[in-house]
Amino acid sequence: MEDETSDREARTAAVRALEAEFGELLTHIRRIVTDNANRVSPGMLPGAYKVFTTIVRRESVTQSALAEALLVDKGQLSRTVRELEQLGLVERSPDPSDGRSSLLSPTPHGLERLAIARGPQEDSLARSLDEWGLDDIRLFGRYLHALTSGVRP
Repeated sequence: MEDETSDREARTAAVRALEAEFGELLTHIRRIVTDNANRVSPGMLPGAYKVFTTIVRRESVTQSALAEALLVDKGQLSRTVRELEQLGLVERSPDPSDGRSSLLSPTPHGLERLAIARGPQEDSLARSLDEWGLDDIRLFGRYLHALTSGVRP
């Protein structure tokens, strides 16, 4: 019984330490996103940057699918997409599969601005992992995937 309690306490401490590290990672990511958003367009909010980069990743996406993917309010998303359009970062085109909706895509100007924004920290992850072995990097990727997808590694 005592070993079981000790194991549970050790596990709780390890999970709390992991949670703290995730907190530090999130703070670091927020700083990068905020800096990138400002480099794309001075004053751009991190939420707009996330919408923009999601459109870039999807290459072409309906606003409805975008709202679902980002779990955001459709009204707020509409305002953000309008701002991105006004900045010349995204454009709308008719959806060939549904004449009632349109597809959002990044513009060449938007892709250029994003490349410029990402430039300063582009290789930071690779540099951070320089001393890691390839097997360790792959294992870490599998663990992260397991954690985010809720499957056992």
